Amino acid sequence: IVVEKSTVPVRTAEAVRRILSCNDKGLDFQVLSNPEFLAEGTAIGDLMKPDRVLIGGQQTPEGLKAAETLASVYANWVPREQVLTTNLWSSELSKLVANAFLAQRVSSINSISALCESTGADVSEISRAVGMDDRIGKRFLQASVGFGGSCFQKDILNLVYLCETYGLHECAEYWNQVIVMNDYQKKRFSEKMVGKMFNTVTGKKVSILGFAFKKDTGDVRETPSMFVVRDLLLERANIHIFDPQVKREDMFAEMDYTCGVNATNTPHMENSITTATDAYSA
Repeated sequence: IVVEKSTVPVRTAEAVRRILSCNDKGLDFQVLSNPEFLAEGTAIGDLMKPDRVLIGGQQTPEGLKAAETLASVYANWVPREQVLTTNLWSSELSKLVANAFLAQRVSSINSISALCESTGADVSEISRAVGMDDRIGKRFLQASVGFGGSCFQKDILNLVYLCETYGLHECAEYWNQVIVMNDYQKKRFSEKMVGKMFNTVTGKKVSILGFAFKKDTGDVRETPSMFVVRDLLLERANIHIFDPQVKREDMFAEMDYTCGVNATNTPHMENSITTATDAYSA
């Protein structure tokens, strides 16, 4: 039994199965899809008390037996009713869809935050009112600078690619709009900061409290703070950043990798960004 754990494009398990079937020893491999739903910062808790465990396998007697074997491993600490078994493709696609739905909620409430600022409504009050509806729920309904991390954007773009591949162009455009809205929110936040300071931040001190994309982690991949820092850097602001879990070299490495901003093409970068040792000095 070979278990595929990573988030992968749909039908990856089929490709793995075809490769393994070419072995010259006559071995029969069953490939299962068992995507992880662990969130960064709470991974151990998510593993020990998962909302669900998803196992996908071929709908053959051998495939069903393999899925049940893996389910019996989880049964040591997860109630059997929380272990879901599906076909391979449903399991692989479910992981992409779960992340896409979460990102969609972030972009949805952020789009409403822009409307609230134009109309005088309070987005936090709207979030609370909407979240009290049991059909919607309150999680992922807090307006923010946008989502970051290595998963959401990657998985949505994967979903967009799949839709395009199968000729579902309207579906692809729909999910791509989640990314467009996320980019818009980050840019809007930066522009609003500059606008509130008489349309210039040149030479002005701007404090950024928190740089990682998620609290209690040092993960800076695709963090929204980085895009705000990039925009302020281009405006020649003096930026003071405090995040106890993020190293200065990690900040600079990610800005170079994702934004293409480095000391070579932005000579004033080193002097314009100060990493503070505490929130008060920032």
